[in-house]
Amino acid sequence: MLLDATAVPADRGGLGRYVDGLLSALHALGADLAVACQRADEKRYGQLAPGARIVAGPAALAHRATRLAWEQTGLPHVADGVEADVIHLPTYTMPVSAVRPTVVTIHDVTLFAEPEVHDPVRTTYVKSATRTAARRATRLIVPSRATRDELVRVLGADPEHIDVAYHGVDHEVFHRPSEAEVKQVSDRLGLHGRPYVAYLGALEPRKNVPNLIRGWVRACSGLEDPPALVLAGGGGWDDEIDAAMATVPPRMRVLRPGYLPWPSLPGFFGGALVVALPSRGEGFGLPVLEAMACGAPVLTTRRGPLPEVGGDAVAYTEPDPEGIASALTALSGDPARRAGLAEAAYTRSLEFTWTASAEAHLASYERAVRQHEASHGRGPASATH
Repeated sequence: MLLDATAVPADRGGLGRYVDGLLSALHALGADLAVACQRADEKRYGQLAPGARIVAGPAALAHRATRLAWEQTGLPHVADGVEADVIHLPTYTMPVSAVRPTVVTIHDVTLFAEPEVHDPVRTTYVKSATRTAARRATRLIVPSRATRDELVRVLGADPEHIDVAYHGVDHEVFHRPSEAEVKQVSDRLGLHGRPYVAYLGALEPRKNVPNLIRGWVRACSGLEDPPALVLAGGGGWDDEIDAAMATVPPRMRVLRPGYLPWPSLPGFFGGALVVALPSRGEGFGLPVLEAMACGAPVLTTRRGPLPEVGGDAVAYTEPDPEGIASALTALSGDPARRAGLAEAAYTRSLEFTWTASAEAHLASYERAVRQHEASHGRGPASATH
């Protein structure tokens, strides 16, 4: 199996966590692996999957346009060179001329339902590439039933060619933090033990950050010592954030530390009064699961797949400022409920593992090989493990 990891950005992000977790688990299950990647990631993937054939592409793959062009021409040659029986593209694009079976991960289709909450520069291309994958890929992998159902609804994709494989979470990286880990993050943020509401993610419209800001202001402006709001992460765009920030009273603190290093995330999530992720649309909701694994009380919405992730172990809100304010008020004033949610969230997070995800991926690869063989008039085959 050839995994194309060339799309993983330098900051890793959700795609990087998906590829890393999946690759490591596939290796542990004994899969016969080859990985195409950017040169900067060659050592990393060699360590995650010792014995895998690592093929670093040209240095220019760091540029998106070059990578997309190379995927069409260079990746099929790599597949031929490693004699891959199936190619896995972990994000919406694929080489349209590939003669080998291809499996493409479609992480979400919210840009079809709500294009206005996505970057307009990327929307046209991503929609076109997603349509191509839905039509031409041997099989599709999605991270939730909700995303599968949307893919069928908005693109007419064949549900028989779609496999659901939930994401996992690395419980060594994302764990209930020690007091020292919480203190280190708090001191780094300049809070020194003061309470805060945590957010982690891109600053883009579908993440609903402006309404989170407004809801937090409504919930906390009357408090004698209001908790800070920490908006961690980066990238994306949202023209409404500055307008929402203008509503914040001077005595209330909003911190925007940018990207936080992975080792600090347990302390960041686990040390928060509440982790608020009131998204308007997701394909899965990896930060919700990661916060749960850190034993944090989580507030999110019932949009898309988020109830599949959170179940009864998180608190829910409507995505409007009034709903967020009401939910934050209730949680901040009820330490017993926060403690109960934190425990339930951690317990539920243990159900989501990269091993289970990798097993679902392997089953999809095998289906793709059998499907390809059948369509070319050959007998059934089994994907190499």
